[in-house]
Amino acid sequence: ISRRQMAEVEERIARIKKHKGVVGVLIVDENGKFLRSSIPPESEVQSKQYALKVTDLAKKARSVVRDIDPLNDLTFFRVRSKKQEIMVAPDKNLFLIVIQDQIHDQE
Repeated sequence: ISRRQMAEVEERIARIKKHKGVVGVLIVDENGKFLRSSIPPESEVQSKQYALKVTDLAKKARSVVRDIDPLNDLTFFRVRSKKQEIMVAPDKNLFLIVIQDQIHDQE
């Protein structure tokens, strides 16, 4: 990845983080390994859990979409709970995961 591409990635992450209620942004590989995280180091255990669990869920969601229509693919999905919303944008071998608090969303 070039410096220019990396700068673009950092710029996009910074823009996403500015949205109201965003707790963190993760970029993980298909195995749930961190490539980039904006979540503070003291929350690393929780970040790893998000990375692994959400990556597994994204793979299952992609599989469901392809089972229904083999010519289709998953482009985005979101999971909303009482406290948070998790948004996932999968790429070929990467997943962009955004975690947003619901409390801020309802204000």
